[in-house]
Amino acid sequence: MIEPEFRVDERGYFTRVFCQKELKNEGINFGDVVQGNRSLTKNKGTIRGLHYQMDPDGEDKIIQCLHGAIYDVVLDLREGSPTNGQWVAEELNAENGMMMLVPKGCAHGFQTLANDCVVQYLVSAYYAPGSERGVRWNDPVFGIHWPVKDAIVSEKDSSWPLYNHAN
Repeated sequence: MIEPEFRVDERGYFTRVFCQKELKNEGINFGDVVQGNRSLTKNKGTIRGLHYQMDPDGEDKIIQCLHGAIYDVVLDLREGSPTNGQWVAEELNAENGMMMLVPKGCAHGFQTLANDCVVQYLVSAYYAPGSERGVRWNDPVFGIHWPVKDAIVSEKDSSWPLYNHAN
């Protein structure tokens, strides 16, 4: 999790959403931001993900919810990682301003906790369609607990194969 520092006064606030030097001071080598993405998800309960890109197009991401609230999930798929196969989740919302770091080799997805959620992504690699992969949101191997029952999931995200190390 990345907790931004808000400088607040009578006008509102100012905060830094990305600083490569600060990340390096925390031992995180994010690289360069080469792409910024934003999504609008209209309906509460919608799941987007779980997505990642294979090497050599692996990407780090920083995720922030600008409007509404999401349950943000990061799933570690890195071979040799002590947390391989484990997932973490946090609520990101417009009020708390928190951001989630998604390292290369981890899959990312979220479920909206409100209608009309706007999510922004800072990404360290360009989108490479041939390297895109996914993990099915309800794969029993991982047992991710999604908070909103009766999830809305796209056909694409529902059809990712069940995970195996050959993905």
